[in-house]
Parts: sequence; C-alpha cells; structure tokens
Amino acid sequence: MTVIGLDDTDSRKRGMCTTYLATRVADAVRDAEGNVERLLLIRLNPAVKHKTRGNAALAIHTDLDPQLAFELARNELETAAETDDPNTNPGLVVAPHTPENTPDEITEFARFAVRSLLSREEAERRIESAGYHSAGWKNGRGKIGALAAIGSWNAFSEWTCEHISYRKSERWGTPRDVDFDSIFEAADEQYPAVWDTVDRGTGDAVCIPHTPCPILYGIRGDDPDAVQRVADEIESEPVVRTALFVTNQGTDAHLRDADLGSVEENRAYRISGTVASEPETRRGGHVFLTLADRSTQLRCAAFEPTKRFRDHVRNLRPGDEITACGEVSRGTMKLEKFTVRRLDTTELVTPNCPNCGRSMKSAGANQGYRCRDCKTRTDGKVEREIERELELGWYEVPPEARRHIAKPLVRGGFDGPTHPER
Repeated sequence: MTVIGLDDTDSRKRGMCTTYLATRVADAVRDAEGNVERLLLIRLNPAVKHKTRGNAALAIHTDLDPQLAFELARNELETAAETDDPNTNPGLVVAPHTPENTPDEITEFARFAVRSLLSREEAERRIESAGYHSAGWKNGRGKIGALAAIGSWNAFSEWTCEHISYRKSERWGTPRDVDFDSIFEAADEQYPAVWDTVDRGTGDAVCIPHTPCPILYGIRGDDPDAVQRVADEIESEPVVRTALFVTNQGTDAHLRDADLGSVEENRAYRISGTVASEPETRRGGHVFLTLADRSTQLRCAAFEPTKRFRDHVRNLRPGDEITACGEVSRGTMKLEKFTVRRLDTTELVTPNCPNCGRSMKSAGANQGYRCRDCKTRTDGKVEREIERELELGWYEVPPEARRHIAKPLVRGGFDGPTHPER
C-alpha cells in the first residue's frame, strides 16, 4: 500500500481546489492500473493564517508502487497547482506503507496539525526520519498539510463523508447554474443523515461555493448513499466528474478541552465558565461578552456573519454557567457553539411593602428600604424569579456560518439537550 498526501495547491483569487487535484491524481493512479481505496479530505487547524477558506489537505490510499505514485502525483501538481499565486506553496508527500501502519510520530503530527501550529521545518524533519518521498514548490509550506494527511487515518476515529461534483473547466470563474428548489427538496428528504446542504434561515444553498474553483457543489453527511442521493436529485449545469471523500468535517476534531487559564492563541477550545458581563452589541453587529472562572477571564464574540446565533448570545446574562467552543485569536474566542449549563433565573429588585403592596423607597445609603405610608422596613433588595429566553442545552451558529470541521448539533453525541440550526 501507498499513501499520497498533498496540500496548498489552490488560490483564493485564481481558483483551483486541492480536492479536484486529488481526483486527478486518483485518475492517474487508476490509469496506471492502481487501485484507489479511498480519498481522504482532512480539515486542519482553522486558525492557520495562510489557509484558504477550509484549510484542507488530501490523502489518496492506493496499492500503486510508491515511486510511481510519487512521479504521477508530482506531474499532476506541476501541471495544475496555482503556483502563480504568491500565497500558494504546494507540498507532496508519499509514504510506502498502509494507512494503518503509519509511524506514531506521523500520527502525532496529524493530530497537532488539526489543533496546533506547526512549521515546515518540523514537517521536513519527520518526512526525512520516516524515509518518505516528498517535493515542495516555492517555500514548500504545503508539506505540513501533506504530511498531516498521511497520518490522519490513524490520528482520528470519527469520519463523515462529502460527495463533490465538479464543473467543466471552461465554466470555472463564472456564475454557477444550479436549481435551488431541487437542492432544498433533496436536502429535506435526506436530513438529518445529510446536513449543512442549505441554510433554511437565510434561504442560501451552503453546498455551493462562492470562489472561482472547479467545485459545483459539495454534499456533506454521515451516510455515503444519502449524500449520493442528494447529488443525484440536484438539477444543474453539466457535471464533468464526481468524487466521494472520507473526511473529518463535522466532527469537532479541532477542539481541545481546557480551562480558561491554559488558553493559547490560534487554537480552538471547549471551555467552561460563568458569564461575567452583559452581552454588548458593538459597531458592525458583533456581540461580545466576558467568560470567567475563579482566576481568569476571556472575551468571547459572536461576529456578524453568525447571524441569528447572536440572539442566543445576547440572551445570556451574568451568572449563567456555560461551556463555549471556538477558536481563540487576538485574545478573543470566536464562538462556534455553546451550551447553557445553568441559567440565572432571579434578579434583585426593590421590595414591595408587605402591607400595602406599593414599591418601597430607599431609606438612605446602606439603610435598606422603607414604606413611607406603612413605615415598614427591609434590609435590602429581594430576589424575583424571571423568565429567560434561553433553555438549558447546546446552541450553534447557522449552517451558513459553520466551519467545515465544526460538528453540527444534529449529528448528536452532545452532553445535553440540543437546539439544532437547519
């Protein structure tokens, strides 16, 4: 067996897509009479500065001879990678073993690549130690993701799938011709086995990208047959090729459990604390609050693109206990989801007179309250039960704002009630 890993072949402005290049490599392998066992799509740390939108790396599991596989893949990258973009620095790594026999240090590297920041030098050291074939273009930064893709099969145990349909090359960069009604109808039929195809709150088709890349649409879900059925029902311009990827999308593989005091920049966490400030809506529609424990505070934000999720954040109040998930950048957690563990359902109010029922007045600084008519007194404010707009359980950003790697609530497995977005 042989594992081919590749990364950083696309461009935000010029197009291309590393998934598309992986399908070309897979076709070249088949043309050379090799068998392709699977295509693996790995979403790496979403906080990496140099990423394109999804920060994807690809692996191809095949029985082709490693040297021949390396030559075929290198030829495809040299032909198709968008190296004219100054930010595109492709990398290729080929491992001469089965995915299951990946050395521990490469498996560890894959875990780090999804949850931490790694250097090209560290990738090259491990490539050399493992005796892998490799190539890099320009600064070769793509070797990091390519090596992570090699080790990912052993690094993670939870997998989903994505069916991707590709356009004719002459249509790349032009508006996509896809019938929205057919997308929504197919998505409804296969939900919840297929998720994040559309956003019913905004009416957008999440499965259609907005970049000038070769992808026409991508259908994500837990069941490969279900994603295929959705793709088959979509009416669109001609599809030139399709591929099914096994992927860590929708798994929360990027999140690590931590406390507030151990949070580091450019990593994603699942942390618990108490809301310590009233949510504040600032210019641009971004909503901020402070999460605290006994010794540490962390600013959290629901940014404008998360749309209706911000209403749930606004409904939090000081004293609520939550667990928050998201990437930490510039001292702020970008909220992806949160769960309410405990709601503060009381507030302190000026007491009413027990005799006449009228609101009591302050008797002076630190002297409590008194009723001027009945002369009754009380030491201070009293608690009153209040109704809350929130319930216990998990809340999430809508599909339109969800990161590829973030786990939708509809997939289940959460430690409490869920309030899924559709």
